[in-house]
Amino acid sequence: QVQLVESGGGLVQAGGSLRLSCAASGRTFSRYTMGWFRQAPGKEREFVAAITWSGGSAYYADSVKGRFAISRDNAKDTAYLQMNSLKPEDTAVYYCAADRTWGDSYYVGASYDYWGQGTQVTVSS
Repeated sequence: QVQLVESGGGLVQAGGSLRLSCAASGRTFSRYTMGWFRQAPGKEREFVAAITWSGGSAYYADSVKGRFAISRDNAKDTAYLQMNSLKPEDTAVYYCAADRTWGDSYYVGASYDYWGQGTQVTVSS
């Protein structure tokens, strides 16, 4: 199996930036679609961003377009989520996920095979 461990979360003021990392171990995820999801208190899990195995295509939720950027370094088996211009509504537990295939359901959490434990991001107003 692939194990995913997120890091980089924390407390930041509105307008600030954070970079989340997702380190993979076990089987390589070089060909895996990687995604980021988040879950705010009392709310459903929400798609944030996804990137293909080559890094050639990336997709974003409308709520984060222009502010967040997903990337990956396959040589390091690590995916990233750069978060800029953070807003209080970005406060959530952020989860990294890996999918063995690519398809039109990249925004659906159930499509992913492996999940990290999550990292808390709190944005103060």
